[in-house]
Amino acid sequence: MTNRPVVAFLSDYGLADEFVGVCKAVMLGLAPELEIVDITHDLPPHDVRAGGLALVRAVQYLPDGAVVLAVVDPGVATDRRLVAVAVGSGTLVGPDNGLLAPAVAMMGGAEAVVAITNEEHQLPAPGPTFAGRDILAPAAAALATGTLITDLGPAVDPAGLVPGLVGLPQIGDGGAIDAEVWWVDRFGNCQLNLGPEELSALGGSPAGTVEVRMGSRVKSARWVHAYADAKPSELVLLVDSYGMLALALDRSSAAAEFGLRAGDPVTLVPPGATVADAGAPAP
Repeated sequence: MTNRPVVAFLSDYGLADEFVGVCKAVMLGLAPELEIVDITHDLPPHDVRAGGLALVRAVQYLPDGAVVLAVVDPGVATDRRLVAVAVGSGTLVGPDNGLLAPAVAMMGGAEAVVAITNEEHQLPAPGPTFAGRDILAPAAAALATGTLITDLGPAVDPAGLVPGLVGLPQIGDGGAIDAEVWWVDRFGNCQLNLGPEELSALGGSPAGTVEVRMGSRVKSARWVHAYADAKPSELVLLVDSYGMLALALDRSSAAAEFGLRAGDPVTLVPPGATVADAGAPAP
């Protein structure tokens, strides 16, 4: 185990350019004792929603006291705020554009929020468009090595943080569930914004089947325990490694097969439920 201070870094910078390496160099230049954990840098460019969901999946596994540096900042160089948010087990640093809000909620809510304005903890900026390097990376390094959050700038009302763009499932009058694809992983599994308890409460059950409506396509999906339980080309529903329901194929991409992307609507129709445009029970 290590007692080195940890900064966990997430961004949409990718690895083709030098952006990630430069931000890490800035932090290590200011605090050589840091250990930097790369959560991901392969988020879709400018996709605040995807970044917020990735943070939610990751923050629960970070060590106590870790500082999260999150940069998905399509409003860079505008009047949007850069903030540091103290939560029960650490601190999150990033733009106030909804990126941090889901993780803050998961970690029990904000204990303190400041706007990052103190130039003593910033680099001189040749231009205004690389806040990750010039403002956020120095702030993360400072917080990880003992600087008080209040030294970074003035307090902000936590209630004023921009909320995350994360949809919740909606239950229709007939018991059908209007869900959404939250995330497509690199294997093509499609995580939904729906937990197993919610589906069970509406009549779904492990080993049973649920009708799945994806645009104009209607399929029956069996609720299984593992990917290998699926028959060849069979669409299945399972509880993924984060405790959410996911649509999957065994050793193939459900996203590619059914044309699904993050944000797409998916309707689940448990046995006995009806949908407005059909009126008949799901098989």
